[in-house]
Amino acid sequence: MKRWDRIRRAAAYGAAAALVPYLLIKMAWVVGSLLGLLPVGQGFSLGGWLVLNTVTIGMAAAGITLGLALVRPWGMRIPGWLVGFFAWVGSGFLVSILPFVVVSALVNSGAESPKGSGSSGSDAAMPGWEAMLLQCSFVSTGIALAIALPAYLWRRWPHALRRPEPPSTRTPSGPLWPAVSGALTGLAWLYWAAGGSLGITHRDERPASWHVLVGVSACWALAAAAAVLALVRRRPTRLPYPLLLALAWLGSGSMFAWSGWRLPATVYVALAHPSDVSYPENVAVAMALHVTAVLTGAGIMVTLVRGDRVPGSAGPSLVDRML
Repeated sequence: MKRWDRIRRAAAYGAAAALVPYLLIKMAWVVGSLLGLLPVGQGFSLGGWLVLNTVTIGMAAAGITLGLALVRPWGMRIPGWLVGFFAWVGSGFLVSILPFVVVSALVNSGAESPKGSGSSGSDAAMPGWEAMLLQCSFVSTGIALAIALPAYLWRRWPHALRRPEPPSTRTPSGPLWPAVSGALTGLAWLYWAAGGSLGITHRDERPASWHVLVGVSACWALAAAAAVLALVRRRPTRLPYPLLLALAWLGSGSMFAWSGWRLPATVYVALAHPSDVSYPENVAVAMALHVTAVLTGAGIMVTLVRGDRVPGSAGPSLVDRML
């Protein structure tokens, strides 16, 4: 137990420390742009560039705070809903992207920036060492959170991670629409990742990394849909209950966080029509999928925390066990 606790503490501190370079680089971009020492990112006005990087500075600061909260004593006193929300969004951003990093490295496309992702906003002229440092910050934080976060959740809410007692009825414990919309969104992304052209405007602007990124997003959406379906149907399953929770947690967080991040960029491209930025997918179709993904991610999380509140269920709800 002491050895595992040391690993947890090292991972939590590592998650916070890994985001410090990202934070400093983003702050340098803002100051440098204001002083005219650094160029504005491709496709952005000065105001848009400052807003984008100010938002990411706030996200990095929140990530550092989250990492420290997972290990410091004051982290156990933060309201459960607050730490839960930031942990859900943070893991959706950073942990869910780890398969993309691994697969893209295997196909030697890690240096490409998928134009349809809307995830970085960086300029093509960014130095290689800077791009590598930013990627290392994301990867290191994601790996560290994958270790520290489950340990924190188990330490603070051990009963919430245990399978609840079987109910007296077979009534579904939550709505089925998040599973349906998650499956449809995942299938649409999987179709694009496999090379489908329906809903694609610029067919020649789909690098290998774009296919990998869309494919990974599709897999998380499908995994979350399958996991939440198994949880709300209350049917016996061979999969461990914590694994189902993890798949639903990460998949819903991935849909909510990444589509919530890409949606404003897609809206900007649709309205401003910048000459130097174009998405492979049709922006109207992309916006519809991102809106669906955000709503689905939120719907799955609501289902997870309130799913046990039905007549005939046994034991408190997940949200009651966490608060």
